[in-house]
Amino acid sequence: MAATYLTLAGFQRLNDELAHLWQTKRPHIVKALQTAAAEGDRSENAEYIYRKKELRETDRKIRQLEAGLSRAKVVRDNPKDQQRVFFGAEVTLMPAATEQDSVEPRIHRLVGGLEARLEMGEISVDAPLAKQLLGRTLGDRLRLKGGEGQNKTYEIVRIRYYNQTYRDAKNHASNPAES
Repeated sequence: MAATYLTLAGFQRLNDELAHLWQTKRPHIVKALQTAAAEGDRSENAEYIYRKKELRETDRKIRQLEAGLSRAKVVRDNPKDQQRVFFGAEVTLMPAATEQDSVEPRIHRLVGGLEARLEMGEISVDAPLAKQLLGRTLGDRLRLKGGEGQNKTYEIVRIRYYNQTYRDAKNHASNPAES
């Protein structure tokens, strides 16, 4: 099987999630399942049926994380050429000067597929957008599909790499005054 590339922060976050599933969530579900099973007829017991489904989903997530983490190759170092977009880069895109109808920047970080979180701007390095960004440099322009199916031109205005770990980010979020 092919290796799964992860950032250090992603590797730590996924390991924390796996530990939480094993140590907290799964035991809680098993206990609730046992309580529901003790209530009698399981065929019409909605709580029992729900908990069985929840346990299956949790076990599936555990297997998925264990498999992905067992194949993981953690990318700890930033690339030598930090003027180009590579794995781990945070890229800020702005609409080109000719398309100023939307001045909101788009910020994306290229990460491994297992750790991608779209709501956080983290996209899989295998995603079509990431493939368009890979190897590009500051000032490069690219055309992206907009919300209404229209293409828009964006310019790369910032490329940033950082080695912040997941635990560093969590500590900073809970204690922002310390920065």
